[in-house]
Amino acid sequence: MARKNAAQKKAAEEARQKLEQENPDEAARLEEERAGKSKKQMNRKDKPWDVDGTDHWSIEPFQEGDMKGVLLEESSFATLFAKYRETYLREIWGHVETALKKHGIEAVLDLVEGSMTVKTTRKTFDPYIILKARDLIKLLARSVPFPQAVRILEDGMDCDIIKIGNIIRNNERFVKRRQRILGPGGSTLKAIELLTQCYVLVQGNTVAAMGGHKGLKEVRKIVVDCMKNVHPIYHIKELMIKRELAKDPKLAEENWDRFLPKFRRRRDKKRGPGAGGEGGAAPSGANAIAVDGAEGQPPAAKKQKKEKKPYTPFPPAQMPSKIDLQLESGEYFLKPREKQQRDEAKRAAKQAAVVAGRKDERAKAFVAPEEGPARAVVGSIGDAAAAKKDKKKRKRDE
Repeated sequence: MARKNAAQKKAAEEARQKLEQENPDEAARLEEERAGKSKKQMNRKDKPWDVDGTDHWSIEPFQEGDMKGVLLEESSFATLFAKYRETYLREIWGHVETALKKHGIEAVLDLVEGSMTVKTTRKTFDPYIILKARDLIKLLARSVPFPQAVRILEDGMDCDIIKIGNIIRNNERFVKRRQRILGPGGSTLKAIELLTQCYVLVQGNTVAAMGGHKGLKEVRKIVVDCMKNVHPIYHIKELMIKRELAKDPKLAEENWDRFLPKFRRRRDKKRGPGAGGEGGAAPSGANAIAVDGAEGQPPAAKKQKKEKKPYTPFPPAQMPSKIDLQLESGEYFLKPREKQQRDEAKRAAKQAAVVAGRKDERAKAFVAPEEGPARAVVGSIGDAAAAKKDKKKRKRDE
C-alpha cells in the first residue's frame, strides 16, 4: 500500500481538528478506538459483515439484477471434441442450448471443425457463468454424460480434468495402474466417489472429476499417487478414518495424525547369491521365510561375502575396439570382394549344415524299427513251455 504524502496528512489533520471543534465527544471516542488499534489497522473502518455469527464461507446465489448494466465485451471459449462424440453431441445439443440460454449464454456446435463454443450475450447477468459454461463443454468433450455435466452450472460445484497420460511412459504399466483406479467391478471407483462426494470418470489419458473443492483435492491426490504406484486403498482407509473422526465434536480442534495409519514403502533386499526367494530376491513381510526350524520351511542360507580384490592404483586395461579386433584377425586388410566371398562361404557352410540336419531327420522316418521274436500261435502245443522259456530268457537278459 502506498504511503500517505504530505498533502494527505495535512488534510487528515485538518479534518480531525474540525471534528474536535464541532463534536468533541465523537472526536474523543474515535481517539480511544485509534489508541486501541495497531498502526497497521489505524484507519481501518468496520465492515458490515464484521458481525458475530456471520458465515464468511457461505456461497450466496447470484440473482438476476445483482449486476448493474451489461457486459462491455464478449467473452468466448471453444474446445475440440473427438469424432466418436459427434453423434451423441448432436442428440443432446438442444438441451445444452436450453440450459445455457437460462443464464444468457449462447452455445455453438461446429461439426466441420469438430468444436464447441460458448460466448456471452447482452442478456448475461452473471459474469462468472461463462467459466461454468467453459467447464461444461470440457466435460462433454471428455465423455461425461449431459445429465451429470450440466450440474456444473450449479453453485458450489466445480470440476477438475486430471491428466495421467504423461506420468508413466510404459504403456502396459499405464493400463494396469489406470485399472487400479476402477478396481474389480468398479468397486474402488465407487468407494472414492462415496468418500469424496465427487463424480469421477476415467476416460483415455484423463480423469474427469466433479464436486466440491475439498473432494476434488482428495481425488487428484488419489489419482496421481495411483499412477506413481501407490495403491488407492491406502488413501481410502485414511479417508474412512477421517470420516469417523469428523463425527466426534471433541476431536474437531485436535491433530488427527496420531489416529491416521502410517504406511511405509516396503523395499526388497538386493539380489544376490543366498538371498533367497525367486531370482535371489529376499522376500519381505508376509512372503518372508520363517525362522530356522519352522515346519515346512528350509533354513535361511547365509549370505556369502564377496572377496576383496587386491588394490592397484592403475586403471583397468582399455577394451579393444572393433577396428582393433579386425586388425588382429587380419580382416581389416581384406578387399571388399574378399570380404563378400568370405561371408558367402560362411553362409553356404551354415546352409549346408542345416540341410544335412533336415535330411537326417527325414531319413529317420524310413528306418525300420527293431522287431522282437515271433510269438507262438495261441492254443498250440507247448504254449506254457515256450512262455516259461521266454520269461527266463528275459530275466537273464535283464
